[in-house]
Order: sequence, then C-alpha cells, then structure tokens
Amino acid sequence: MTSLFKKAGIVLLAALVIVQFLGPAKTNPPVEEGRTLAANLTTPPEIQTLLKRACADCHSHETAWPWYSHVAPASWFVINHVNDGRRHLNFSDWAKYTPKQASHKLEEIEDLVKRREMPLQSYLLLHSSHAQLSDQDIQTLSGWAKDARSVLDEEISREP
Repeated sequence: MTSLFKKAGIVLLAALVIVQFLGPAKTNPPVEEGRTLAANLTTPPEIQTLLKRACADCHSHETAWPWYSHVAPASWFVINHVNDGRRHLNFSDWAKYTPKQASHKLEEIEDLVKRREMPLQSYLLLHSSHAQLSDQDIQTLSGWAKDARSVLDEEISREP
C-alpha cells in the first residue's frame, strides 16, 4: 500500500512539474502612448492613479504579474482572467473604441464601480491593500466616468 502511495505521489509531482510548461502565455504587449485612454480622453492625474492602482492589472497592457501567475494551475486562471479583462476593456488600446463604444465603456465603468462589482472580489482577495476602492474613490471615479461620457455623448450628437 505504501508503495502505491509513493508511486502516486511521484506521478502527481511529475504532473505538477510538467504542467508548469503548459498553458497560456503571459503577455504585456507594448503600449503605444497615442492609443491609451489618457491620450484620447481627458483623464486627470487622480483618475489615472486610481485606474492604475485598481484596474490596470486586468484592463491594460501594463499588468504587474504576481508570483502566483508563474505557478500552474493558478497561472492559467490569472492569465485567462487578464486576457478576458483586456477583451472587455483595455485602457492601453482605448483608440480602438468608436465614440459610441467609448461612451458605453464609461457607462459600464460608472455602473460597475458604483455597484462594487469592479474590481472583482476574486482580485481583491489578494490585492486589497492597493486595489480596494474607498467610498471617495468610487465617487471620484464614477463621477469622472459620467462627466467624460457626457462630453462624448455631446460629440456623438453633433456628428452627421
């Protein structure tokens, strides 16, 4: 019986070593400054700081990959989570959004932050020391998103 457990342990250990070399790749594509949120929309320094602190790891090409993002199978969850976040909203490639899309993204920011659905609770479990938004942060960020959306919506209404 002990021999069976030893063999199972060796197989399990070998499998854990092998999976470290499999799975999705971590990427931080180069950031083209002209395509960023700050380059395409009035974004005060206070807002840039809030976005970098609470949102950039999942919603930009400037992800700070934590130690556990290098260890499978946790790395698979983190990498897929970041890729999914970038697909939904990417501050490093804001220029890809039409004014209408950008307005919708700002509406989502305002709504999700107010409802405390962003940052995600799963992210806050390990990053609450810097990513947790205070009531004041939420008010500041959602107010900025609402104001920026109003400016965009006015521009959209003037388009032919």
